[in-house]
Amino acid sequence: MEVAFVKSRLVEPTKKICKSAVISGIFLYLIYIFLSTHPCCKSSERLTPLTIPTNISHLFFGISGASDAWSSKRHYIQSWWKPNTTRGIIFFDKSPVQHLPWPSNSLPPFRVSEDNSRYREYNKHKMPFVIRTLRVIEETFRVVQNDEGDVRWYVMADHDTVFMINNLVETLSKYDHTKYYYIGMNSECIVSNIVFSFEMAFGGAGYALSYPLAKALSSNMDLCIKRYPTMFSSDQILQSCVHDLGVSLTQEKGFHQIDFHRDISGFLSAHPHSPLVSLHHLDAVDPIFPSTNRVESVNHLMKAAAVDQSRLLQQTVCYYKKHNWTFSVSWGYSVQIYEEILPPSYLHRPLETFIPWKKGANPPYMFNTRAISKDRPCESPHFFFFDSVEEKYRVMDHIVTSYARRSLPGNCNSTAGGSRSADSVSKIRVLSPLGKLGWQGGGRRECCDVVQMVGMDSLAVKLRDCMNDEMV
Repeated sequence: MEVAFVKSRLVEPTKKICKSAVISGIFLYLIYIFLSTHPCCKSSERLTPLTIPTNISHLFFGISGASDAWSSKRHYIQSWWKPNTTRGIIFFDKSPVQHLPWPSNSLPPFRVSEDNSRYREYNKHKMPFVIRTLRVIEETFRVVQNDEGDVRWYVMADHDTVFMINNLVETLSKYDHTKYYYIGMNSECIVSNIVFSFEMAFGGAGYALSYPLAKALSSNMDLCIKRYPTMFSSDQILQSCVHDLGVSLTQEKGFHQIDFHRDISGFLSAHPHSPLVSLHHLDAVDPIFPSTNRVESVNHLMKAAAVDQSRLLQQTVCYYKKHNWTFSVSWGYSVQIYEEILPPSYLHRPLETFIPWKKGANPPYMFNTRAISKDRPCESPHFFFFDSVEEKYRVMDHIVTSYARRSLPGNCNSTAGGSRSADSVSKIRVLSPLGKLGWQGGGRRECCDVVQMVGMDSLAVKLRDCMNDEMV
């Protein structure tokens, strides 16, 4: 009896515990069902799993255009737009009737921006298009909400912005699109950043908004416009609103506002160690290739981009010790030969062939430059520019690009330092691996060797991975 009594005392609490656990489990399950189905708690269908890599279908472009300027700008978009692949809309200030019928086979569809007269009392800007341009974000978001799905990134740009689509996708794929991201770059010139903001992504270079941030901005657009009625530009208002949402600019060096004038070959020949994403203001600088106009220059650069965007403008430095020469390769754009040995750390600073958009700061740029020295003429390079992709010379699992001479540096008595003159070199070929350059993780610049190819009368430079602990 004593044993039975003890047993019954043990069994009863156990039954009560089990019954309580079952009730608790049912209660938790009902809460789960409620939360998973309630509209305010249901996850957005557009926040697709991170296990699916970001691709071009996850991007949507909102492009600000001006009808009267379209004739001189359309070729910039045509250079990178991929019909049936890229998605986006151009928003014009008025109907582009003079450009109809619209060539939908080569350009994105267009819409006319909504009437903004209701903001008249808040529009204290010298330029009336500021609010219209800002609201392209909201209008683009609403279009996508109604007609499109699975958009992770909203990419905003001007009608004269040139994108490298593959590199843009590569850049954005590094980030979690389900979080709040504002990705772009400030100006290359200090004065521009002083006037606007060092923490602002310049819209000409383009910038990307993750889905949650674009949604939040769209919901708060009226408040933003009313809060900042005197700010000079739409980019400024946007940046202020983004900061008010608790988000800061994530800088990516491949977005380029190009706040320069004159010849930017020195800048493009020493691109930062980052994928080239965009170029802007190409109407304000010299054609980027000699003996071409601006349209031809952009299309010519795209010939190299079509082969390998990952290496486009990426700088590689190596030496031809036999003649005491230094080679600086900007893949798909230029090769420079210096008739003396110069370290990579020096050549990574752009040669100052350009001038700032606006004067007023000293130094004028957000990066170090090197001036063309009159005292050291051998530091002026022999310039060779991208000429063609030589498909017939695809050898040893490498792509061969050729570069033709533009001019002699002049006044360089290279023999005085034991070097040999490079004046006789008329063409350089660059061999680059077939595989694209990997950007994920802490990558290094590529190394290279100067070689003499069998059956070729020109020097060649072969790109390769750097060896462990190799110092150029």
